[in-house]
Amino acid sequence: MHGRGDNRSMDTNARVSAALRELAAVQTSRFKAQAFKRAAAAVIGLDRPIDSMLGAGGVLPEIPGVGPASVRVILDILRTGASPRVDREVSSSVKGAEILRAREGGARLLSRAEIQRVLDTPAAHGVVSPPDYRGDLQMHSEWSDGSETLAQLVRGCRARGYAYSAVTDHSHTLGAAGGRSMDKVRQQHRAIDAINRRCGKTFRLLKGIEANIKDDGAVDVEARDLAAFEVVLAAPHSALRSAKDQTDRMLRVVRTHGVHVLAHPRGRMGSVRGGVSADWDRVFAAAAAANVAVEFDGSPARQDLDYVIAGRALAAGCLFAIDSDAHQTSELPYSDFGIAHARLAGVPTERVINCWPIERLLAWLRR
Repeated sequence: MHGRGDNRSMDTNARVSAALRELAAVQTSRFKAQAFKRAAAAVIGLDRPIDSMLGAGGVLPEIPGVGPASVRVILDILRTGASPRVDREVSSSVKGAEILRAREGGARLLSRAEIQRVLDTPAAHGVVSPPDYRGDLQMHSEWSDGSETLAQLVRGCRARGYAYSAVTDHSHTLGAAGGRSMDKVRQQHRAIDAINRRCGKTFRLLKGIEANIKDDGAVDVEARDLAAFEVVLAAPHSALRSAKDQTDRMLRVVRTHGVHVLAHPRGRMGSVRGGVSADWDRVFAAAAAANVAVEFDGSPARQDLDYVIAGRALAAGCLFAIDSDAHQTSELPYSDFGIAHARLAGVPTERVINCWPIERLLAWLRR
């Protein structure tokens, strides 16, 4: 459909969800945009292929979050492989060129059903698997744009059997996402200390931050302040729709002392935002040389890194982080999306920092 390239061609749910997300992106009505986004999220989250759900006469059963307009798009795709409405509205939209760039870049989104199939398939010896995963290193709390307390996130992580996790709320320049001042950071750190005292040796909540990468490649946290954090993620949140080469921007950030992880490196959003354009082989080589990990962000709409570009990072010698980017405990399972992409890329467990014992992880973070 739409020439999306390598997108696990049998993953019908991902193809349908991508089309619905494209349709959402070009709506001028906020109500319609939200409706198509909900439908896209519902379809990619299904635990079985949507075409297997068709009843007699090709009727689709009711799916929570999927309205009549979305059903019509879905049925068109299932019957013919394309949606005339999506193609028409994308081609006539001012956002059409960006969506086409995202398509041509190969979205490679995977659906929940495909993720489960990948995780249920035995992996090659030494390749990362769910039982190897010890902790999530990108989560957001109510201290920035998350919706839950630190205590709630910790309970969710412990329920999943994690030994540790990091809360990585946004830095101060990302105001739209509730970015924090250093005064707020110090308050949060006191709260984290209290949680860790209660947990003792059974669980460790790490003090983290998702620093914003500015357009020139600098991070928006002063060098003297980076040392206050145990885990520093740096992520792009601007210039994500530009086709301009940004290799120098990304090289500068991975060479910045105090940065541990390059998070959702491209900043892409599924099949509707292409994200940062760069010579990724050079960026990955620089990250490997600087001992900076690159991230599989498991948020279903991001899935960045994906399994193809991750293979290039693996060849460059990179370390990896696999994270949920959860903004509430119900999103912690998004790490499964990252693990599945890592398995498809053949990433060894040894190269995934979330699979290390806490003592080794802390030693690496302090390096």
